[in-house]
Amino acid sequence: MTEPETRREWMGLLARAPAATLERLWISLGPDPEYAWLRPPETGGVMVRGRMGGTGAPFNLGEVTVTRCALRLQEGGVVGHAWVQGRDKAKARRAALADALMQTGRADELRARLLDPLAEEMAAAETGRAARAAATRVEFFTMVRGED
Repeated sequence: MTEPETRREWMGLLARAPAATLERLWISLGPDPEYAWLRPPETGGVMVRGRMGGTGAPFNLGEVTVTRCALRLQEGGVVGHAWVQGRDKAKARRAALADALMQTGRADELRARLLDPLAEEMAAAETGRAARAAATRVEFFTMVRGED
């Protein structure tokens, strides 16, 4: 996985990150900056839509629980948003804080100490899952038993 360059990429990375990994890396950054809630964390459901074959007509796949929030940093007034799957309000708060801080002068620090290690750990976990799945792969072949 490449390092996140755009806001869309880092917000996606934060949303997909395992909560425990995000918490561990977040704590290493030091105390949270002062902020005010614009929308405190709230949990709800969203409808997930799919397409047959990726190109067919859309259909409702089902509902997913998400937690969203928005906050404003006291210093500079930058706004951060987060939408994360599940009910983890602390993860949503950390993701919103990270989003806001990535729009400030601390972006390089956050990229080096939070986003890049997070992307590397998630890529390593995906590689491990792929290797375990590949180990169960069954190869089929056909033998010719003679001429008819």
